[in-house]
Amino acid sequence: MPVIALTQEMGSLAKDVAVRLAQVANLAVMRNEVVENVAGKMQVPASLVRRLREGKAGFVERLSTDKDRMALFTAEEVFAQAVRGNVVLRDWGATCLLRPVRHVVRVRVTRPFEQRVEWVMNDLGTSERDAAEAEVRRSDAAHASRMNAQFGVTWGDPLLYDMVLNTDRISVEGCVEQILALTRLPEFQETDESRSILEGLALSARVRAALKANDATRDVDVQVESRDGQVTLAGIVVNDAEKQATEQVAISVAGAGKVDNRLRLMAITRKFTHAKT
Repeated sequence: MPVIALTQEMGSLAKDVAVRLAQVANLAVMRNEVVENVAGKMQVPASLVRRLREGKAGFVERLSTDKDRMALFTAEEVFAQAVRGNVVLRDWGATCLLRPVRHVVRVRVTRPFEQRVEWVMNDLGTSERDAAEAEVRRSDAAHASRMNAQFGVTWGDPLLYDMVLNTDRISVEGCVEQILALTRLPEFQETDESRSILEGLALSARVRAALKANDATRDVDVQVESRDGQVTLAGIVVNDAEKQATEQVAISVAGAGKVDNRLRLMAITRKFTHAKT
């Protein structure tokens, strides 16, 4: 069950590659339903999620949107799609989120800046090159900022990918052939170990998203690790009520008997730093 994670770079033809991959190999493509799902969980319009992702949101929108919630809900969607398998995941941080999973093929599809500008001009039906250049630069800056903020990486770093394809030199069909050839290599075959890692990441993402969606635990900052269906909670919480609420939310996702609660209570002196001993 191949899982292919592609980048999204305006004018790079990555979308064409993803669509053709899906057609040739009978794969699903992660589509706009992800936007709808994330927007629904955040209780905001889908158009706002799109503007934030594309770097087109206004100052007030950027300031008032909980970016941590958006990142957690997005990760939940990406992992859920990857677990199903037979899918092409384009952007959404999939190349970074799925990096620990050895059977996932991670590919950057790129193209020279000038050709990307030409693509935008044709797509928008405009002869204003300056405006098209500004649009490409804005899109690149938005992607770079989001990848750095969420994953602490430099967008475009070739070490983040298993393959980098330049559509100036390789056709869309050629890109598809190269990617599918990579999926057939022994290094990218799904194993019990790689499957277990993916399922653990997916379960952890579901628990984190559930904690963020619950009013009693939305501000809790704890570590969530999962393996073989077991969830381990670690870190410091304010009081016993917060500890129990966190455990209950995790149980609601993982199931009874599947949560190891290693949370510790904050010391009194740390709760009230002004207190004197």
